[in-house]
Amino acid sequence: MTHELAENKIYGNRLTKINDTFMPQVESQLLSNGINMTEYQKQCVISAIQGINTMLTNSNLSINDVDSTNMTETLMTIAALQVNASAIPREVYFQTRNVNRKQFGQSDNWVKVIEMGIEGDGNDAILSKFGRNVKHVHRHWEVREEDHFSYPGYKGLSVTDPEWGPTGKGKVVRVVYPIEMSDGTIEYHIAEREDVVKNLIAHINQNLMNETFGIAKKKKDASYQQKQEIDNKKQEIMNNLKTMSLDDILDSQEYQSYISPAWKSPQSRESMIVRKMRNNIVKKIPKNFENAYVAMQYQSQDDEVVKLVRKDVTEQTAQEVFDFDEEPSEVKQEAMKHDKETTPDTTIIEPEELAKEPVTSHEKDNEPTQTAFFDELTTNIASETDGRGF
Repeated sequence: MTHELAENKIYGNRLTKINDTFMPQVESQLLSNGINMTEYQKQCVISAIQGINTMLTNSNLSINDVDSTNMTETLMTIAALQVNASAIPREVYFQTRNVNRKQFGQSDNWVKVIEMGIEGDGNDAILSKFGRNVKHVHRHWEVREEDHFSYPGYKGLSVTDPEWGPTGKGKVVRVVYPIEMSDGTIEYHIAEREDVVKNLIAHINQNLMNETFGIAKKKKDASYQQKQEIDNKKQEIMNNLKTMSLDDILDSQEYQSYISPAWKSPQSRESMIVRKMRNNIVKKIPKNFENAYVAMQYQSQDDEVVKLVRKDVTEQTAQEVFDFDEEPSEVKQEAMKHDKETTPDTTIIEPEELAKEPVTSHEKDNEPTQTAFFDELTTNIASETDGRGF
């Protein structure tokens, strides 16, 4: 018992030091962006620190092993969007990934960073707080194959309400969000299961980013002719995927190696599909953040479609490296100025993917590539997957 109390005291002291170090930075940076932190935002930051620390501990890592600037940026995003890591169901998740901060003409410089992602309920919370003219977001409906369901319709300017008779049998084929607006009207937004195929194709395209199909050892070492062969092979795969249904792709053995376990494992497959349907609805509803910084942070947390075409830029500023001792002691701080830049996003790992796959050589190359198909996909996916709004 005494040993357990001592360990709890050490853990508590360490968290206190982390809070005392990062909270003033987050508060100061948000203030410079025109945001005065509320008590709830502070609680969100504290919950995020606890969640990150737990995640690192479970991975045999500590706060010293991750980039301190990235840690501050993550906590600022948490505060700006007001997502709570302690909420049930949870609104945000954390994981680590390796990023190459190599500068031109220098050798590789791999650093470990914290990556956050917004869960389905986190998007609901954001919509409730920032939705334009949104008064209340009602609990979504998960309509299954054997359920009775009739779509809403119009009679002039009046909306005929949808009807749903749940049976609890079959796969979820659509998600419906009844949203109450500030003028008292109810809007029904619907996403269909088959529309999620576009999200899955985008996910596969992301995982093919550095694939060479055995034509070359690494993408960066490939000749021009080899790169053409690789691009042609990718285009062939993309064209085949466009002719297949969602479940056909997930069941196909040919593409299993390009799909993460979060999509294809029996434990998480259906929950992933439902989450994508929910996200496709919630993300298309207009939002008013009333602050450019908050809007930017929301856009930066979009799903893999936006992450693939988004270019991360880290400002070159003076940075501090914080050293948190494993045993209770004074926090050591060492000022260090250096320039660093990020590389393009690595393969996206979905939140349900608890067991991380080993990092392969093609994942570390981090060289972006785009196909003509994906250019078209990123242009149209928002309107094509958002579902109906009534």
